[in-house]
Amino acid sequence: MRRKLLFIERMLHGDGNYAFNAILPVKIRGTFREAEIQRALESLQKNHALLNATVKDDVQGEPWFVVDKTNPVKIPIRTLIRNTEKDWQTESVKEWSRAFDGYKEPLMRLVWIKGEMVSEIILVMHHCLFDGRSALMILEEFLQLLDNPNAVITPEVSISGIKDVVPESMLNNRFHNIVAKLVISAASLTLSLMPSKNQIEERKNDYLIHWRLDKETTSALLARCKDENIRVNSAICAIILDAFKDIRQEKAKNKILCPVDIRNFNPQIKKNNIFAFALMILVSAYPGLDFFSNARAIQKDIDKRMAKLNPYKIIMLLEAAHGSLHKIVDFLRHQKPGNDCMFSNLGKVDIPFKYQSFELETIFSPSVMVPEGHATAFTTSTYRGEMDFSFISNVSSLPYEDAKAIKDKMIRTITTLATTEKYSIA
Repeated sequence: MRRKLLFIERMLHGDGNYAFNAILPVKIRGTFREAEIQRALESLQKNHALLNATVKDDVQGEPWFVVDKTNPVKIPIRTLIRNTEKDWQTESVKEWSRAFDGYKEPLMRLVWIKGEMVSEIILVMHHCLFDGRSALMILEEFLQLLDNPNAVITPEVSISGIKDVVPESMLNNRFHNIVAKLVISAASLTLSLMPSKNQIEERKNDYLIHWRLDKETTSALLARCKDENIRVNSAICAIILDAFKDIRQEKAKNKILCPVDIRNFNPQIKKNNIFAFALMILVSAYPGLDFFSNARAIQKDIDKRMAKLNPYKIIMLLEAAHGSLHKIVDFLRHQKPGNDCMFSNLGKVDIPFKYQSFELETIFSPSVMVPEGHATAFTTSTYRGEMDFSFISNVSSLPYEDAKAIKDKMIRTITTLATTEKYSIA
């Protein structure tokens, strides 16, 4: 395998030592050996070419994913003894900042927090390859192979380039290609003429705040949203914005950036494809409305913005920007944050929990920490009937005391919504 990195992959990959890592921790009840973990990882590598790839630069200095079959690479395992229930949180925070050497090693590794009967396993994946959906797919396959080395897993037909994510009719459309080049040329010129930049904000003291709703509260919240005819995603956006407004006061920006799974638009990207490309929409609350009126207004805005998204045009626009990559990255790094946070809802996770030799007790919601600058983000997922929240940031972006207060406010709001018929924002 040899393919050039797409524009978004190059941005996320950075200079090859860019710690832009996606973390997916799980809790497993049962026993297994390191040799069994290694065997499962090797089977994964047989099914997914990109798990065998390192990055090589061509003569123009542009990076390519390359699989060298004469010098195969192994997915590393780091093992440590489990001492407390929260070891996985400590190790997750460490792994955010542990850069891959993408020129020498695969862009995935595994941390095994080993206990006698209970272990946590953390899948660490470079974000240039993996989004939340890709990570969950790899987790599901890994668990099948850990439990049964002979499990039949459909090999991935890897994405070999832009032609696999944009229809040929659009790729060959001369008008779209000309427009993309003109837009990027104008943007590149504008960036070159931009005045002095803001200082890049240093990332200090990362933290992870985790909590989970029990089955009763989760069920009640889902039922309430259904009764009110709003999606859970819209309700949580409203809950987060309300919490930031309450705790941050005038510092709150009333803006959440929400990634949209491109797979919802693009049937060419298959379920077992390793791929990371998120479309983004910005969401704001409406002051003065009661909670559910506000959530409905947010939902209406999301629907309107989703209807206007054209993933193919966006991808083509970005692919025309390879020559301006460094200008664009430099511009983005120097921008002051324009939103309170990012929020990603992975929804219900349909991964089995009963296996022959172990039980998947918990999936903790994934997290991704940006290498620098504003880093506040929420991820939620629902597994075995319980909604799980990962809230990440650092003290440069959001004081820890504010973050704890935001979490407490969110829990109070969710509890109120799940237990009463009426709720209004104070």
